[in-house]
Amino acid sequence: MLQVRSPYDQRLITEIPLQGKAEAETALTFAFNLFNDRSKWLPDWQKIDILEKTVAIMKTRVEALTATAAEEGGKPYTDSVVEVERAINGVKLAAEYIGRLNGEQVPMGINKASENRIAFTTREPIGVVFSISAFNHPLNLVIHQTVTAIATGCPVIIKPASSTPLSCLNFASILKEAGLPEGWCQVLICNNEIAEQLVADERIHYLSFIGSAKVGWLLRSKLAAGTRCALEHGGAAPVIVEKDADLAELLPALVKGGFYHAGQVCVSVQRVYVHEEICETVASQLAELAKKLVVGDPLDKKTGVGPLIKSAEVDRVEEWVNEAVEKGARLLCGGKRISATCYEPTVLLNPTDDAKVSTLEVFGPVVCVYAYADRETAIKKANSLNLHFQAAVFTKNLDVALDCVKKLNATAVMVNDHTAFRVDWMPFGGRDASGLGMGGIPYTMHEMTREKLMVIKSSVL
Repeated sequence: MLQVRSPYDQRLITEIPLQGKAEAETALTFAFNLFNDRSKWLPDWQKIDILEKTVAIMKTRVEALTATAAEEGGKPYTDSVVEVERAINGVKLAAEYIGRLNGEQVPMGINKASENRIAFTTREPIGVVFSISAFNHPLNLVIHQTVTAIATGCPVIIKPASSTPLSCLNFASILKEAGLPEGWCQVLICNNEIAEQLVADERIHYLSFIGSAKVGWLLRSKLAAGTRCALEHGGAAPVIVEKDADLAELLPALVKGGFYHAGQVCVSVQRVYVHEEICETVASQLAELAKKLVVGDPLDKKTGVGPLIKSAEVDRVEEWVNEAVEKGARLLCGGKRISATCYEPTVLLNPTDDAKVSTLEVFGPVVCVYAYADRETAIKKANSLNLHFQAAVFTKNLDVALDCVKKLNATAVMVNDHTAFRVDWMPFGGRDASGLGMGGIPYTMHEMTREKLMVIKSSVL
């Protein structure tokens, strides 16, 4: 049995039976046979109708969906409400984009060999999708990894994070209630060994993985020939702050981007490079704002920062912060565990370049501030890790902003906004060790299809 516990107080929420090899094989066989029987493919109008009904049902259950996500995942209630609203909008986006999955005409007749021909492409579903999800957005990530497949006509099997399966199960139930036929979305509650065996099966046509780089790249190495994949790993998001930055705009953004969901976000603000003329001011004011954050029960609407997902993560963050301080970083606030599951929002000034908080993804409520004299040097340090996801720059100078956008190694650079900004219709994904492929509802749907070319030869053309 899988025990689902509250990450805040370790209280048992429920127990769920674990599925084994036989159940995984049944699910995959069903999905594979469903995809290979074209008579069972859902027409676009039906998929749109199902997803629109899903949106309508979810709108009536915002409170229940929010409570479940907050309780099992630990994200504060107010932020979990936003996640549920995003999830609803994500289903709506997928329904709207179905009609845009179109092909294009390919020119013919432009040389002798291609005369008397007309050609065009269409897009077809890629096949069976296997999605492995993460804990930090237990509903919204599931939306991105299931609705995209359903909208493109791919049967999907999803393995939610073992710590947060309830939001996924709730959503699968809503899809069924909305009229989705059996087999198009199956939830698999299994251990990692079973999931790894499924990943390697040649009947899987597309793997969607959100989680650690170590696991993601390992799974990619096990894919069958021809299986496409999208991997979304972590980052250590850098921010460049010029001396002309608007502090009234900058500081709240850094607090939100750094401590949202206790820093357990792949694009969370982690490394802030500030011009030396304003570095002390920025660091001290950031620490003062961080001290005011309420840490505690995610179901309490006053809470701004919730628990880390496991007590072992608190141990790790504490160890990394202590190491940074021992190596010379100034601890401006935080630096202590509040309980077995909660850690104080922490601001460190000038950690050494070899400290773990400077070289690895913290994935906790820790923001590091570094002084710089030369912007080129700061950018070089920002780019020095093999983790490249989203970055940011704060400045009033357009030329400086454009220079940073050009030189920062990232898939997205925010100007005068924090690194964790995201809307679900924009491209979203890491590069280098941070991932492979591009997420975002429309972009994922495009990746879950493949082109087919038709060439028609006729003497009347």
